[in-house]
Amino acid sequence: MDAPTEPPAAAPRRTIRFDVLTLFPGIFESYVGQSLLADAVAAGLVQVNTWNIRDWTLNKHDRVDDRPFGGGPGMVLMAQPVLDAVEAVQAKAEAPGAVVMLTPAGERLTQRVVEDLARDPRLLLLCGRYEGFDDRIRQTLNPRELSIGDFVCNGGEVPAMVVIDAVIRLIPGVLGDEQSAADESHSEPGRLEYPQFTRPRSFRGLDVPDVLLSGNHAAVAKWRREQSERRSRKE
Repeated sequence: MDAPTEPPAAAPRRTIRFDVLTLFPGIFESYVGQSLLADAVAAGLVQVNTWNIRDWTLNKHDRVDDRPFGGGPGMVLMAQPVLDAVEAVQAKAEAPGAVVMLTPAGERLTQRVVEDLARDPRLLLLCGRYEGFDDRIRQTLNPRELSIGDFVCNGGEVPAMVVIDAVIRLIPGVLGDEQSAADESHSEPGRLEYPQFTRPRSFRGLDVPDVLLSGNHAAVAKWRREQSERRSRKE
């Protein structure tokens, strides 16, 4: 009699850890406790830690910024507290993680970049303030510099939330339907999602397209593909 075969081992569950370094960790308290992110944290799929950069200052006034050499408006984040904070946080887990600096000077955040970030089990998100970082921070850490668009925010906290929001959607188990992430806008370069409808069938003189009520799955798939292509061409 043949020996019973062992069932294949289950694939390890994929998780991701975010360490957010900021001057305002309180901004994240409500955000982490809401919606899909809260559910993902409760399920052990996502971990979000916040760290106050001021905890690593060496001066009695807890200053983290100073005037820029050469003059100019505003203040610049000092290298010492930021670098000490990053290095201390990196040491709090076996994997040091990829350092991401949120800055208007960074590369544009796209779905391709999000997919790349989601492959890393740990991301350290470094949030800037004031006029930005002493450049020796960048030179020392060699971080991945990211921008969420061609505009300037008051700090890196909101961009960090955007990164977290986009990345967790690609972690298996976070979305109720894994096909959702595959069908969304930008899941393919340059492609936008097709229009969606729900009840009622008619509202304020606008009707749901008949094909979506037909029960013909092939016709629905064809209509959605055509609508996606039309939106992507901006017709």
